Amino acid sequence: MLTELPIRKIIHVDMDAFYASVAQLDNPDLKGKAIAVGGIGRRGVISAASYEARKFGVKSAMSGSLAVKLCPELIFVKTDFERYTSISKKIRSIFLDYTDLVEPLSLDEAYLDVTVNKKGNPSASKIAEEIRERIYKEVGLTASAGISINKFVAKVASDYNKPNGQKTVNPEEVIPFLETLEIRKFYGVGKVTAEKMYQKGIFTGLDLKGKSLEFLDTHFGKSGRYYYNVVRGIHNSEVKPNRIRKSLAAEQTFSENLSSEVFMMEKLELIAEEISKRLTKNKVSGKTITLKIKYSDFTLQTRSKTLPYFISDKHLILDTAKDLLYQEKMTNSVRLLGISLSNLNTETKKVPDQKSVSVQLKFGF
Repeated sequence: MLTELPIRKIIHVDMDAFYASVAQLDNPDLKGKAIAVGGIGRRGVISAASYEARKFGVKSAMSGSLAVKLCPELIFVKTDFERYTSISKKIRSIFLDYTDLVEPLSLDEAYLDVTVNKKGNPSASKIAEEIRERIYKEVGLTASAGISINKFVAKVASDYNKPNGQKTVNPEEVIPFLETLEIRKFYGVGKVTAEKMYQKGIFTGLDLKGKSLEFLDTHFGKSGRYYYNVVRGIHNSEVKPNRIRKSLAAEQTFSENLSSEVFMMEKLELIAEEISKRLTKNKVSGKTITLKIKYSDFTLQTRSKTLPYFISDKHLILDTAKDLLYQEKMTNSVRLLGISLSNLNTETKKVPDQKSVSVQLKFGF
């Protein structure tokens, strides 16, 4: 039962249209306008879109050419990861004023465990409000937040009142909240899985809850148990401030399709150089090199090789990528190449004990 689980006070903070909002912050003339970050050029892909652009159906991972068809007045701006990283650090410093248990998921979102916090505030909802106010005053951007007993429900709740809002799901409200939720709103249920669930008669959390563990295991494999548990409010993953990076990658989409391995090697050299810089910056190295190839017909292929030693040197990465490139004959011209390193030499670090603390729970959320 839900009451038998460790009850924590978890906040999920998610910045509102982060990349696009930063562009509007830096250039006031862009405020209130439909803008897209990235997507520049005939083959460009959009990284983020402002809420004004989203009203037209423009979204991340969409081609710039399609976005313009949907929104002719769309304004494109370049990505600026140095700026995003700088602002992300300021936001994270605000989080750390409240708790050391901060788990960043990306530059624009993070989990916070405030069961016990530095302010001695028993209300996670009040803490979330204060954090959002500080982000707006000190950084100039808006954020949304979800507050609940575990990471899953907090993540789902943070999307509930976007933008610039928050949603608290108290312990006694978790099950009713999940039962009425549309299945596509469940974190971890993507478009393909949602379509499969629709075919099985699963449209809401209540429908999902009505399926047995055996049924879900049969039709959804290893994810079956996850779906069975989360719809019952069971998600015991702790907030891990020392989240371990599992891989590091770099890739490039080309303005013209490449049909010759000679030209591909030139591009791979630049990609290998970029990933080597990132590995050096993060002070990590890896054993498994994966070459990602996307063909002109959009089919995707990956080729991997695991070495007996860790590497981060550009030349060693390139040599391995070259072997993978010539491993088999190309089936078509290529529109994208990427290299990733996994099986990294990062060590698991101990995370502070996060057992539920009853002394604050009686004061509610």
